[in-house]
Amino acid sequence: MLRTRALVCHRAFVRAYATSPSPHALIFLEHRAGAIESASLSALTAAEQLGGQVTGLVVGSPEEVQVRFECFVRLKGLTSLFHSSSSQYAAPMAEIISPLLEKLLTDKSPFTHLVSAHSSAAKSLLPRVAAKLDIPAVSDVISIVHDLSSNSTTFTRPIYAGNAIATIKASSSVPIKVFTVRSTAFSAAESDADAKVEVKSLDPIDVSDPPSEHIRTSLTQSDRPELGAASRVVSGGRALKNAETFESTLYPLADALGAAVGASRAAVDAGYADNSLQVGQTGKVVAPELYMALGISGAIQHLAGMKDSKLIVAVNKDPDAPIFQVADVGLVGDLFEIVPQLVEKLKQ
Repeated sequence: MLRTRALVCHRAFVRAYATSPSPHALIFLEHRAGAIESASLSALTAAEQLGGQVTGLVVGSPEEVQVRFECFVRLKGLTSLFHSSSSQYAAPMAEIISPLLEKLLTDKSPFTHLVSAHSSAAKSLLPRVAAKLDIPAVSDVISIVHDLSSNSTTFTRPIYAGNAIATIKASSSVPIKVFTVRSTAFSAAESDADAKVEVKSLDPIDVSDPPSEHIRTSLTQSDRPELGAASRVVSGGRALKNAETFESTLYPLADALGAAVGASRAAVDAGYADNSLQVGQTGKVVAPELYMALGISGAIQHLAGMKDSKLIVAVNKDPDAPIFQVADVGLVGDLFEIVPQLVEKLKQ
């Protein structure tokens, strides 16, 4: 009797396992200035970890999609690619793009997950789609585990400025798991010249009388590496006194290192640096090989944006500054004396 019941249970488990849908992720791929956004490459790596198929979605103006198409079909880990072009898709407005995603996810959808980088565009787009479909969304994910037997996915994400990690489980009752990915937590997907990607063109969905309108995009031009993707970052804080001192002190060091320039919120609020350079909980999250914090005390909000850096170097005249608690190398001293010496040594 016990043997028969065990056999029945085993058959039920095998049947349930066999009928559980294999993961099939739809990833929203972003591009700008003729290149794929590096954060989207990290999101692709995260989608691969689900263990199933990965379909990419690329939207843009007809000219953009045509120019960038070849880059996307060579991405390693991508099994298929949807592309849709329209003049309305030239700017990634959530109100314009969401109807296309809604159709893909409701029209006999094979997709079990919707994923994107935790970018400014996706932070507007994916929650809107999730709300329209009445399903939950998880943001800023740093790890993923999918259980095929139960069709559930477990995510972890930082909370309380990174001081705690929340574990969230989306069960099989959630038909489509929607989440955005912290790019610094996953390596970037690579290109593969031998990749065989199935390509399909989608008809755009024109939105008449949209509730919002894209006016213009203002980009800060710089010859230095982009802050979010740089392998070296030099950041300054309130101690740099004013915008002129910030530039004259940090920029020579950044140039000598081939580094991007960052700033604390205090420095940005004081007008020392542009808002696009802010590192922290309310700015950009970076994890470079080298992060230099100059005149930054180390408030918890700033640490949330850089504490995953591989090597943290701090210079501050206050020996009790919180930044020294996370720094691998700390130097107590006057940055206006130390930084010029560093620049001189690097030039030599």
